[in-house]
Amino acid sequence: MKIAERRIREALENGEFDNLKNKGKPIVLEDETWIPEDLRMAYRFLKNAGCIPPELELRNEVVNLCALMNTLDDDKERLKKIRELNFKLLKLNIGRKRPLTFEDFPEYEQKCIEKLT
Repeated sequence: MKIAERRIREALENGEFDNLKNKGKPIVLEDETWIPEDLRMAYRFLKNAGCIPPELELRNEVVNLCALMNTLDDDKERLKKIRELNFKLLKLNIGRKRPLTFEDFPEYEQKCIEKLT
């Protein structure tokens, strides 16, 4: 470990990292925690081939439904979408090894809770 740290420090001092592509931009890491470990490699191959796993498609539908509910003014329509959201969450939960929580959708967690309560 010390050798690697020393070489990185030397490279920094020599300016070898100064002109890297995307310097100063955040690293975009994909969240694969929802994918069972034994399926991650297969899903990565599917993704690179342009295919979307059914679980991801369903998860995207849940996120889109939460966003849509923020725009609805009609209570009858909102109730219809809440029922649809509940069905999709149940379907997603059944196919998972661990339960689905709103923490899986941090970008919509508070918005969904406000709309549902």
